[in-house]
Amino acid sequence: MKLKVIYLAALIPRVLGWGAAGHEIVATIAQIHLHPSVLPVICDILNYTSRNPNEPQCHLAPVSTWADKLKYRMRWSAAMHYVGANDDYPSETCAFPGEHGWAGSTDINVLAGVRNVTSLLDAWVEGYSSDATAEEALKFLIHFMGDLHMPLHLTGRDRGGNSVKVRFDGRQTNLHSAWDGLLIAKTLRNVPRKYDRPLPIPSLEYNLRGAIYDGFIRQIMWEGILHDWQDQVPAWLACPSEADQASSSTEGYPHPFSYFFQTWRYISDYFRSTSAPTDDSTVCPHYWAQPIHAMNCEFVWPKALDEPPYSNLDSARPRPKSPYLELDTPEYSGYIAENRILERLMAQAGIRLAGILNWLFADLGEGAGNLSPVERAEARRRVSELFVSFPVA
Repeated sequence: MKLKVIYLAALIPRVLGWGAAGHEIVATIAQIHLHPSVLPVICDILNYTSRNPNEPQCHLAPVSTWADKLKYRMRWSAAMHYVGANDDYPSETCAFPGEHGWAGSTDINVLAGVRNVTSLLDAWVEGYSSDATAEEALKFLIHFMGDLHMPLHLTGRDRGGNSVKVRFDGRQTNLHSAWDGLLIAKTLRNVPRKYDRPLPIPSLEYNLRGAIYDGFIRQIMWEGILHDWQDQVPAWLACPSEADQASSSTEGYPHPFSYFFQTWRYISDYFRSTSAPTDDSTVCPHYWAQPIHAMNCEFVWPKALDEPPYSNLDSARPRPKSPYLELDTPEYSGYIAENRILERLMAQAGIRLAGILNWLFADLGEGAGNLSPVERAEARRRVSELFVSFPVA
C-alpha cells in the first residue's frame, strides 16, 4: 500500500490534472445520470461501441480531454476554454463581467462555447447539421462543462493563475497547476478505503471503468449527491426564467438551423461575427458560473499573494529566500478538503452536463412528432430533469 501511495503522488499531478482526471470524473458522473435512451444516441454520434458486454456501449470519459488536444492544432479554439473580464482582478476585485465587459472577443470564451455547441447539437437532433459536426460539438460540450466548473478558468488575471508561482507540499508550481492536479491528487489519496469496493448501486457501478478515481466517484455519489446534497441537486440544473433573464433571452440569437450550424469549420467565423447571449431558461452557463467565479475572491486566489513578501517586488530589490506561498496548509488545501469544494464542483458539472444531454437526446416516446415546438421543448425539459430522482438501490 505504501508503494501505491507513492505511485499516486508521483503520477497524478503530471498525468491526471483537471484537464484529464477532473474532466473524466465529470464525464463519468454525467454518464451515471443519463436517461436510458440517451447513451445509445451519444455512442452513435461518437461512432464508438464497446466490445465488452459488461460495459456500456461507450464512455464519455475517454473523449472528455479531446478539446484540450485540439486547441494546440486549432488555435482559434483555445480561448473557448476560459473566460475573463476586464474589471476582474482577484482577490481584490471579482467582476463577471463588470462595467467594461469581457476581455478579448466577446463571443470566444467558455460561456459562448457551451451555448453554441449545444445549439449545434440541437440542430443535429432536428436534422439540420451533419454527423461530423455533431461529433465534434459533443466532444467540445463534454469538455467545456468541465472547464466551466474550474474557478481559475473563469478569470483572466495572470492567465488564470498560470503565471503565479506558489508551492504545494514543498514543490514549486503555479496556482493554476495546483488546482489542475495537485489538489486532485491529494484528494484522491485521501478517499476512504471502503470506496475501493463496489456500492450496491448497479447503475453507478456499470458506468465505472476501473479507473484510479472510481473510489472518488463512489464517495461523491454516496456521501454527496445521494445524501448531503440531495435536496440541493435539483437547483443545480435550474436556470432563471426567460422573464427574469430578459437581457439573456434567445431573442436576436441566430436561428439554430442557420448555415453556420451545418459545418463545424465555420464555427470560428460565427464566434467572431456574432454577439449573442449565452443563457436561456434551459442552458445558462453564465448563471451557473457566477458563484464559481466568486470563489476566486473568497479563497481560490489567496489574499496573501498580493501582500508582502509574496506580492510582486521591484526588480532592484532582492527576493526573499523562499518567495513562494505554500498552499498545502490547513488554511488552504485543508479548507478545500473540509468543505468538499472539488467534490461539489465536479458533481455540479456532471449533473449539469447530464441535464443538457438528456434535454438534447432523450426519447420523448410515441406522439412526440405531433407536439408543437413549445410542447416539445417543455417535454424535453421535463425529461432532462429525471436524473434528480436517481435511485439509491
